[in-house]
Parts: sequence; structure tokens; C-alpha cells
Amino acid sequence: MITTNDFLQKLMDVFVKNPNSILGKLFTILTEQIQQVEETHDRIQAWRDIDEAQGTTLDNIGTIVNQPRGVATDEVYRILLKSKIARNLSTGDINTIIRILALALSTDPSKIEIKETWNDPVDPEPAGISIIRLPIEAINQAGMPPGQFVRLVQKTVVAGVRVREIELTGTFEFASGSETEVDENRGFSNLEGTIGGTLGYAYVPADDSDLPI
Repeated sequence: MITTNDFLQKLMDVFVKNPNSILGKLFTILTEQIQQVEETHDRIQAWRDIDEAQGTTLDNIGTIVNQPRGVATDEVYRILLKSKIARNLSTGDINTIIRILALALSTDPSKIEIKETWNDPVDPEPAGISIIRLPIEAINQAGMPPGQFVRLVQKTVVAGVRVREIELTGTFEFASGSETEVDENRGFSNLEGTIGGTLGYAYVPADDSDLPI
């Protein structure tokens, strides 16, 4: 970022190169204005990234990709936008669905697992899928209710394929053998709830939504 000294050093030696001189103070005023322009420019460049954009900038991106905000917060709206952009390019196969979900939730694709339900030994369904592994932390951090997320997944798959259930996997584990049950990421929580594992659960889709997915 440009400074007053940058201007002063460009002057010939016949001038006083002191920041407290009259010329130095004029350059200080000019420098402050230029710095504000630079900061605005940097912010514009940063906000081209969905992860950095906020407020109306996200709304403008949503207009471009045809994804309304509804009542979504910036955090949830980023997921909708990422999902919408990816869905526009999606072929609907399982690997593509996994990549879209990983992108939307900013998680690793290896943490997501999907199976088709046509060969389910108990309740086969010709055109359906179940997400049998998905980190619940990713959903919690995004602030998106499970029902909304299921609808997002449903919009990602091809027409006619139903999302039957989603199993959200937690990190909590019971200790075995000589292992300790005190673990910041997998063990029991402390009284403040700042450490400890998270419980997982299975979610079956229902028609509950406030978001324009």
C-alpha cells in the first residue's frame, strides 16, 4: 500500500523530504485518499469470491445464477449459491452429487458416501439414493437445518430420483480397552461444551422449507 514516504522519495533533493513539512502533509492527505481507493478495490476483488462476499454482493451473485436468497443468512446463502452453480453444471451421477455437496459444505469429498437404494435388501427402491455418511459438523457450521439440506440434495439429483434418507455422522466414540474417554474431538463434553464429540442421527425427508431451493 502506498505511503507518504513513497511520494517524498520521488522528489528531487532540492525539496524537503520531511513528512511534517507542508509538502509532506499534502502528500499525507493524498495518500489517505489513495489508500481508501486501494482498500475499496481490494474489497471488490475479494468479494468476487463467494466465501468472502457479503450482503447485497451475494444477492447480485444470486441474480446472475438465478438463486433467490429468501430468508437465508449470508452463511446459508453461500451454500445455496455454490450448490446452484454446481447443479447448473451437474450430470446427476453419484460422484458429481458428492462433489457438489462437498463444495457447498466446504468439506472433503471423502467424508461423504452415497448408495443407491435399488439393491437395498430390506426395502429396495428403483429410483432412490441414501446418503449413508455425511459429517454433521459441516451442517452445523453452515447453520442450515437438515430439512433444508435434504431439499438441496433433492435438487441436485436427476428428476425422478428420490433422496430417501441422510445419515449425519458425528464424532463421538466410546473408549475401548486401554483408551481414554477424554478426547477433545471424540470423547465426552466438558461442562462448558467447548470440547467433546458430536452425536449423529438419521434424517428422513419431509416437506418443511423456508428457503427458495
